[in-house]
Amino acid sequence: MTRIADIMTRSVAVVQRDETLQAAALRMREMDIGAMPVVDGKALVGMVTDRDIAVRGVADGMIPQESLVSEVMTEEVRWCSADDTVEQVLAEMGEAQVRRLAVLDANREIVGIVALGDIATRQSAHTDEALREISAPEH
Repeated sequence: MTRIADIMTRSVAVVQRDETLQAAALRMREMDIGAMPVVDGKALVGMVTDRDIAVRGVADGMIPQESLVSEVMTEEVRWCSADDTVEQVLAEMGEAQVRRLAVLDANREIVGIVALGDIATRQSAHTDEALREISAPEH
């Protein structure tokens, strides 16, 4: 069984909850990514996406240079362990309808991130069922 530690991305860009939307957007642009875990110190407290910044922030009139990541982030965040199997993580992604999970160590600190694309390209698990669940309309 393939473990998440074998396929996760280890160098993870994070943003502090008290950083501005502009700082988060600049980091996303520099790293060419669309989502980042949000931390308070080293503790995971949420996730923010480029869409959160645009739709929850800018579209609502927030000023990117003044508004904080904590104002637009998703606080309820799912995560996994580096020792979890790909099958466990695919099931979690499907249930939560998310395409990526932060990977936490025993101290609940971020050690990586795993995306559905990582699983699809780095090992042979069947991602089709997870993608159907992730993409299904919410009830």
